[in-house]
Amino acid sequence: MTVLVLTRPEDATADLVIAELNDRGVPVCRIDPGDFPEVLSVSARIGAELPSWRGTVHGQHRDLSLDHVRSVYYRRPSSFRLNPALSEGDARWAQSEARAGFGGLLTSLNCLWVNHPHRNAVASVGPATLATASRCGLDVPETLITNDANEARAFVKGLPGGVAAYKALGDDAPSDIGGWPQALWTTKVRAAEITDSVALTAHQFQEWIPKAHEVRVTVVAGEVFAAEIHAGSDASRVDFRRDYDSLTYKLCDVPVDTITGLRRLMHGFDLHYAALDFLVNHEGDWYLVDVNPNGQWAFVPELRTPITRALADLLEGRTL
Repeated sequence: MTVLVLTRPEDATADLVIAELNDRGVPVCRIDPGDFPEVLSVSARIGAELPSWRGTVHGQHRDLSLDHVRSVYYRRPSSFRLNPALSEGDARWAQSEARAGFGGLLTSLNCLWVNHPHRNAVASVGPATLATASRCGLDVPETLITNDANEARAFVKGLPGGVAAYKALGDDAPSDIGGWPQALWTTKVRAAEITDSVALTAHQFQEWIPKAHEVRVTVVAGEVFAAEIHAGSDASRVDFRRDYDSLTYKLCDVPVDTITGLRRLMHGFDLHYAALDFLVNHEGDWYLVDVNPNGQWAFVPELRTPITRALADLLEGRTL
């Protein structure tokens, strides 16, 4: 039985898990769905005598039998790369057919997924994660989602210090003057800075938590790994992604009540893996601010090996 890894060619995080599985002698097949249909081909059948899809993905170097997949590690697959000779309309149609056909065959595999992309999609919706986290007993910051500028100003004015954190809700970003996507970092905002352009779409404003530090918690099959993230620059104190070079890390324990809430959250979203971000204030209170069902984990050096091994154990079938 084979562990199927779905990711793009350049994925150093997946490389760590694949190397660990190779060292254990576990068969691994790495596929980038973006190679379909130009490099990959597929043939699969289902019917009265075949109650589940049976078939083969034919690759450039090796083939994969769909019924020989033990587990799937869904990482960062790229988009389908279609024949450039297709017209714009035909390309849209071919993209849709590839997603439903090739993508549909893969997502129908009845095996362990870390994580299934459908579960990832639900758990990536910010309002859903905050609501679920709250129901699971985790603390979340006071949050407003609105496209009403007056509501936004009133909310921010009513917060301690009259300041909020503005955070994008989705994964896409607006374009700059040259048409390139802009990074949308977390920013501090006061009521006077909120303009009527809020009416153009949904916006999220959160209570600004004066933090002692942040914590990245990674959960693999119920096992919890945690590290404090200490910012070393003004930019990283607002959003640590803006200056990774200034960050320092320290392994830490997670409060028992928080672990209980995390496990409820993982069960609620049917996730085997997630990376979660917490803000810890100076009184030691933990506030969940982000759930990343496919988040990075290798940037904390002390946790790189333990998490690699935990993921390999899960994919190999040692833990469930």
